[in-house]
Amino acid sequence: MNNMSGMDRSLRVIIGIAFVLLSWAVGFGSALGIVLLVVAAILLLTGAVGMCPLYRLLGISTNHTVSHMHR
Repeated sequence: MNNMSGMDRSLRVIIGIAFVLLSWAVGFGSALGIVLLVVAAILLLTGAVGMCPLYRLLGISTNHTVSHMHR
């Protein structure tokens, strides 16, 4: 079930790409580069599928078409 709006998904993808680029800039093998890549992967994956496990755990949804149907 999607719990993210289109805007939320787009922002995650944009920020994920920015984090990949930042990781490249600081060095993929550095500690900061690895952390940025892990966060980027999470953002890109959740943005691509439209579902955030943390949102689900906390009962949050930015996808208002879904949240109104399940109240």
